[in-house]
This record gives sequence, C-alpha cells and structure tokens, in this order.
Amino acid sequence: MTYQDEFLLFWNQVKESAQEGSFAKLTMAKTIGKPNLKNIFLRPVYAKDGFKVLLKFSYRSKETEDTEEELTLDEAFLILKSNLKSHFFSVLLFTTEKDVIFKVNKKGAGSITETQPSFSNVLQAKTD
Repeated sequence: MTYQDEFLLFWNQVKESAQEGSFAKLTMAKTIGKPNLKNIFLRPVYAKDGFKVLLKFSYRSKETEDTEEELTLDEAFLILKSNLKSHFFSVLLFTTEKDVIFKVNKKGAGSITETQPSFSNVLQAKTD
C-alpha cells in the first residue's frame, strides 16, 4: 500500500473525529531538511455552519510572519497532502479518544499508529 493510500485511511479518522466532536488538534511534524516552514497546525472551529479548522503555518524565521486561515476539512486536506513527503514526514491527530500518528518512512511507505490521548477536552481555535 502506498503512503497516499495509507494517508487516506488516516484522513478518514480525522473526518470521523470532527463528526464525533473529539477532534482536538492536528500537527504536521518532522520536517525534511531545515526549511523555514516549521509546522502546520489545525485547530477545530465548531461553527453554526459546520465544522471548520483554523490552519496555521508556523515559521522558524522571525522575519516570516505566521499565517492563519479558516478552512473546511476538504480544503485543509489538499494543503496537508501537498506538504506530505515534500516538507513533512509525519502528521499527528490529537483527539479526546486517542492520538493517531501517520508517518512516511524514507522508502515512501506510510504507517499509522495509535496511542493514548494527549487531550482530555477540545479547545476551539479563537477566530476573529
């Protein structure tokens, strides 16, 4: 199974956690090399018009200002997918039920592991 197929299985768990109200946070980690882009974070926004996420690009350089944007999960998926294996090796989903870790190894194989939850409650992102 390719890492893209494995990532789709992981993303199904992201969508399920949003539907269940247990989605706490998502982080892309393990950068490839030393790029200026340090992390990509997703925080939940449970709004009247449905579930959205606040996507934040966090940069190493103080000269580059971090950016935030409110998106649907489908829009966020396209951004995360495009940064996977080009900028980051792993994606961590934090829910109130479990933590789910998706990793791509150097050979391009994907894997999913689950651990005990790091979050006991959901803190929504603050939006303007």
